[in-house]
Amino acid sequence: METRGLDSFLRESEFRGVLDVRREGEVVFAGAYGAATLRWDVPNTLETRFDVASISKLFTAVAVLGLVEQGRLDLDASIHAYADLGATTISPEVTLRQLLTHRSGIADIAEEDDGENYADVFAAVPCHVIVETADFVKVFGTKPANFAPGERYRYCNAGYLLAGLAVEHASGMGFRDYVQAEVFARAAMTRSAYFDKRYAVPDLAEGFDQDAEGRWEQNIYAYPPVGHADGGAFCTVGDLHAFLAALRGHELLSDDGTEAFFTSQVATEHEEVGQGFGLEFGLGPRAGRWWKEGCSEGASGIVQHMELASGPGVDFAVLANSSSGAWPVIEELQRRARGGS
Repeated sequence: METRGLDSFLRESEFRGVLDVRREGEVVFAGAYGAATLRWDVPNTLETRFDVASISKLFTAVAVLGLVEQGRLDLDASIHAYADLGATTISPEVTLRQLLTHRSGIADIAEEDDGENYADVFAAVPCHVIVETADFVKVFGTKPANFAPGERYRYCNAGYLLAGLAVEHASGMGFRDYVQAEVFARAAMTRSAYFDKRYAVPDLAEGFDQDAEGRWEQNIYAYPPVGHADGGAFCTVGDLHAFLAALRGHELLSDDGTEAFFTSQVATEHEEVGQGFGLEFGLGPRAGRWWKEGCSEGASGIVQHMELASGPGVDFAVLANSSSGAWPVIEELQRRARGGS
């Protein structure tokens, strides 16, 4: 993969974030650009922790699969066996497998495909009162289902929140504490955690996006102050590579569990994309790549693997502290990986 001129591209595009490109575990390009906070013009570094948004779903999936391997969860059992959902519209036929692969049919926190907006949802239910995983259920739990469990695919953040409740039930620990101990610590992700944005924590990038009047607005009212099973963990790009290395080294899951994690499980609405337990997989012309993107107000990024015709594949992690900042960089890296100059 050609990296000449990449630094110039990143500076000219006014990228605000970090990236780390590796081949067989060796860094071929890494850099930090722009400000970690626009309030004080503090620069990003490779040690800056970014909100990785839905990339966090990978940690939830590993936590669930690990508990399945221990016999403490069953992917095909009803989610009602692991969470108190009797007062909700969530069908007893919904399983953990369906939740992790976005085939449960349950309503989401905000139905973005139907024009709902997360900021509007959290204006009606103030985001600061949602601190524990169970607090989310009041936001989506009484909405009507979109379709019968297992009928088809529809991406759903709420499904991972229910999976987080299952982790709490099986482990006897809070979701964030369990992931910290059983995923982050075991993967040597020493800089990662579910940090609460209400408190002063060193080296956290602050998310800002421009509003309709061109002002830079911070994302503190767009989502709850601390991350959960569907998103909001803070990581460095180096820690994302450490996570992949631990998975590939079978340090987080068994041989069978690791194979399942790196295998597409179900079809999606896109014929060239399959859905796994968190990861998405290229099919047909896009075969040889897998990835997980994340995007929310004030955050965007990806962790991706792409096979190369010239030899061993390339892994790259890109994180930005704006909702649109990562995408031009990701497109450029993909173009170069495909052989563009």
